[in-house]
Amino acid sequence: MGGQRISILGGTGFVGRHLAAHLRSEGHAVAQHGRAAFADAAHLAQAVEGVDVLIMLAGANVGERWTSAHKQALYESRLKTNALLAEVLAQSATPPKRILSASAVGFYPEADCDAPCDEGCLQPGEHALGRLAAAWEAASEKLTPQPAIMRFGVVLGPDGGALSKMRLPFQLGLGGPVGSGRQCISWIHIDDLCRAISFLLERDEMVGPINLCSPEPVSNARFGRALANALKRPFWLPMPAVALKALYGEGAIVLLLSNAAVPRRLLEAGFRFRYADIDAAMAACVG
Repeated sequence: MGGQRISILGGTGFVGRHLAAHLRSEGHAVAQHGRAAFADAAHLAQAVEGVDVLIMLAGANVGERWTSAHKQALYESRLKTNALLAEVLAQSATPPKRILSASAVGFYPEADCDAPCDEGCLQPGEHALGRLAAAWEAASEKLTPQPAIMRFGVVLGPDGGALSKMRLPFQLGLGGPVGSGRQCISWIHIDDLCRAISFLLERDEMVGPINLCSPEPVSNARFGRALANALKRPFWLPMPAVALKALYGEGAIVLLLSNAAVPRRLLEAGFRFRYADIDAAMAACVG
């Protein structure tokens, strides 16, 4: 299905830039909107009025030190934006026919790689990421029409995302496991993320939570070793959990939580990953 009018809110960041380019390559007319779209209801109405598809990506980055101010920003950038969006959509004369709204696999309870969660797990984790994702999704579910809730894994790409901060210490030969190294990471290559979102655009029946992550979650040690191998650097220097907590505060949970998920609904619908394997994904990112 080509030629749709698509508006991406939060569309100027790493994911938004890649997604907009991918959708344009498929013949869609795409408008990207940054924070200014949420200045007030009038600005937001201009961004959503008369489009076929609305893709909501807005949300402050969890990969920062969680000061009190940043923690507030994490919630407000997800809850207040969606509340304003729900208000604008309710008053729209020509609302979008379809909404895809971002969330994260951090929604799930802590799990090991050998026992990953899929969309059948309805109970959010009793941890900071689980509470944040559950509140985010509750706000998204008030949007009309009912959105597809896209639960992203850690997004990997050559020019931003999770690897942008990890790459330098690994290039310097300082890479190693984080904490125990046993905690699970659910991840996805940016190309597969964009392809999966395009796949969802063709399937109006796919609403509710949908995991957008590789079918092969890996341990933190396996993840780091794949990056080190791709960069042809050693993998040896561990980062203790106490050091991470000193650096990131409560935000250290992003690196220490064992977060295992698999994309059951995508696979059952027929989606095929290009980068299911972490070594192939890392090689594509740093090559």
